[in-house]
Amino acid sequence: MRKAAKTGSPASSPICSGCRWTCLWSASEVGVLAAQKATTTVPIVFAGVSDPVTPGIVTSLARPGGNTTGITFGVGGVGFGGKWVELLKEAVPGLAHVAVLANAADPQSAPLVRDIQAAAREWHMQLDVLDAEDDTNLERALAAIGTSGAQGLIVTNTPFFAANRIKLVQFAASKRLPAMYFFKLFVDAGGLMSYGGSLEESYRRAATYVDKILKGAKPADLPVEQPMKFELAINVQAAKQIGLTIPPTLLFQADKVIE
Repeated sequence: MRKAAKTGSPASSPICSGCRWTCLWSASEVGVLAAQKATTTVPIVFAGVSDPVTPGIVTSLARPGGNTTGITFGVGGVGFGGKWVELLKEAVPGLAHVAVLANAADPQSAPLVRDIQAAAREWHMQLDVLDAEDDTNLERALAAIGTSGAQGLIVTNTPFFAANRIKLVQFAASKRLPAMYFFKLFVDAGGLMSYGGSLEESYRRAATYVDKILKGAKPADLPVEQPMKFELAINVQAAKQIGLTIPPTLLFQADKVIE
């Protein structure tokens, strides 16, 4: 029996030999919502989604209902953006002006931006929120950030930014901007810091849900699982390249440090 593969579109759903299910596995809110529009009967399992309740992917975490369940990347999206601001402020104590890269086309973007804005008000920070949902708008947003006088950058959670992580990491380095990202993938690619759930762990746990469904379980009966922990990753080499010294207290908190 072949396991279902990840997909952002129902068109790429595989059919498992000897099984009565066709099972969709999506790694983004946009992909899940598209799959739900295509079918109300085929089981859908998601991973890497921050908040499945707010956009209506599931009715609740405990009782998802319908044909969809999976593993969240965040805990309801609440407080996630605020933690990015807090950690970036700890890395750069004098931080007063932050640029935020968001994607209004992604349903998970708006609640994250609201969290960031609330935290920025608490810290009395100036905040510039720039929207980018395609390559053209991304270039414009980066150009605006580069001339804004921002002292730091927060890149919010969306598959489009993950796909452009090399470009974003290189941009932050070229502008000597301390940057906070949402996946450890960015830190592995040379980015400064990331804080979020483990994408690898989300995929592993989502695979167990696919297995249960292929054995006859119904998505509506499988509660949505939340992260066991969040990971803080710091790239000390990237900090040195932009002339930043990471405080020892912050390094002590890190789950992964790249020297």
